[in-house]
Amino acid sequence: MNASQSIEKYGIITICTGQLGEEAWVAISDTGKGIAPAHMHKIFDPFFTTKPVGKGTRLGFSLSYGIVQKYHGRIDVQSAIDKGSTFHVWLPIRQPQNE
Repeated sequence: MNASQSIEKYGIITICTGQLGEEAWVAISDTGKGIAPAHMHKIFDPFFTTKPVGKGTRLGFSLSYGIVQKYHGRIDVQSAIDKGSTFHVWLPIRQPQNE
């Protein structure tokens, strides 16, 4: 949803998947507005948003981040203003035995 909302008129959303070593990954890229460098350290904070009042729940990135961490994964983000963003979600193929 965030990828589509970041595109003002026309753009591209790309979804790729793969495996590297013992991790599986999914990457979601868009050609939208991008994320300002000043906001990058806040994007996974609950209730942080750059959207207008009434748009979105302000919990999507925070909830996603929590779920990925619960399963011993990570999220990497690359973004450039007016060029778009890419979110890579990495998850281990095998979870630790004690889970």
